[in-house]
Amino acid sequence: MIRAVGFTGKTVAVLGLGRTGLATIRALQAGGANVLAWDDNKASRDAAAHEGITCVDIERRDWADIAALVLSPGIAHTYPKAHHVVELARAVGVEIIGDTEVFARALNALPEDERPRVVAVTGTNGKSTTTALITHIFRACGHDAHAGGNIGRACLDLPPPRKGLVYVLELSSYQLELTKTLRANCALWLNLTPDHLDRHNGMKGYIAAKERIFLNQSAEDVAVVCTDDAPSRAIFMRLGALTPAQAVPISAHAVLSHGAYACGQTIYIGRDGHHHKMMTLAQTPSLSGAHNALNTVAALVVGMHEGLGTARMAKACASFTGLAHRMEYLGEVDGVRFVNDSKATNGEAAKQALLAFDTIYWLAGGQAKSGGLDALQGHMQSVKQAYLFGAAKKQFAVALKGKTPAKPYDTLDQALAAAFADARRNRAKKPVVLLSPACASFDQYSSFEERGDAFRAGVEKLRAEQKSEEDV
Repeated sequence: MIRAVGFTGKTVAVLGLGRTGLATIRALQAGGANVLAWDDNKASRDAAAHEGITCVDIERRDWADIAALVLSPGIAHTYPKAHHVVELARAVGVEIIGDTEVFARALNALPEDERPRVVAVTGTNGKSTTTALITHIFRACGHDAHAGGNIGRACLDLPPPRKGLVYVLELSSYQLELTKTLRANCALWLNLTPDHLDRHNGMKGYIAAKERIFLNQSAEDVAVVCTDDAPSRAIFMRLGALTPAQAVPISAHAVLSHGAYACGQTIYIGRDGHHHKMMTLAQTPSLSGAHNALNTVAALVVGMHEGLGTARMAKACASFTGLAHRMEYLGEVDGVRFVNDSKATNGEAAKQALLAFDTIYWLAGGQAKSGGLDALQGHMQSVKQAYLFGAAKKQFAVALKGKTPAKPYDTLDQALAAAFADARRNRAKKPVVLLSPACASFDQYSSFEERGDAFRAGVEKLRAEQKSEEDV
């Protein structure tokens, strides 16, 4: 746990008692703050009480002595409508911050020669895999690296800061918009496509939130930006106005004379007009697909900036097993492969999965996001049939009409059974039943993890049934 700094003897309100909220409370209390904890959800308050945290209805309390409000990332502070506690805090002039800012202030209080290194990763898609891969590479190269933020552990729940430690943080726009003083030694921008636009009042606000990842960098730091999409190219072109850090472009689609890029499954770095081969991903199944080639390029650039050797990083990539729910290979049953990509909660993320395989029986659906399947237009050549489930099934059926065969189902289990039955009749070499929903999960599941776990359980059931057939 990281002890909060700067709040000793002060009263701090924490709104939202999920993973980040509970970690924030522990960090503030360890730093000597008086914490007022609250959540609108009674179940969350009960869970906090079970951990010994006393909840106080901060709406009914005098705010005269409250120094700050720490807001959980999922709670809106501006758009589409600010939470009423946020409006109260603004009315009385109380500072509103997030847990990542509390984390940043703890690091900023350290002498420069005692600071751990910070790698910060943002982008609409690919953040989690890249964060996990960077962490894996650092560890394989002998460094004490820990991932957190929007993945795994809350940033304040990571080990206490010390020299030699490496924090690798996945940061969403929700986390960045309330972060003011974080300094990233390596700030990584993977891509940008429309997402969470209601939360940020449109694309301009979404970009402004994510740009904060570059604030507070020095000339000794590095800003790595993928230039494969137009908004990201625009960000790279004006990096000089955002940060004095060294600017490094990366790409999965273009040869760069300066920067790093993937050409198929081979990764190069361009420098002074020369192109140097860094590694190939041909023997790295967990990093298949152009999107994972880009994630690997990004991780290698970060590692190079931090002094890691190319050969050791390539060896580390080969031992990377991937991330649960993100292109997670679940094995095969009767010649059919199964891939769990439940974390693909929008069309752009699902597109990457559809481009990674040749013969796909595609499971999609859930709670549709803005843009629906627009990002997939022209990228469904490998889809033999779509199996649609959940709230979006009718909307997606209309969107796919004339593009690929599609059938609606009430549940994921029904869609999986039908996809397996069709795939096992296909004589193509190792067809893939792919769960890549292009939707949020909240119509039928509490999270994309729960949805992915249900898919995994369904695959295990099919495996058991197949074994029973073979034993007869």
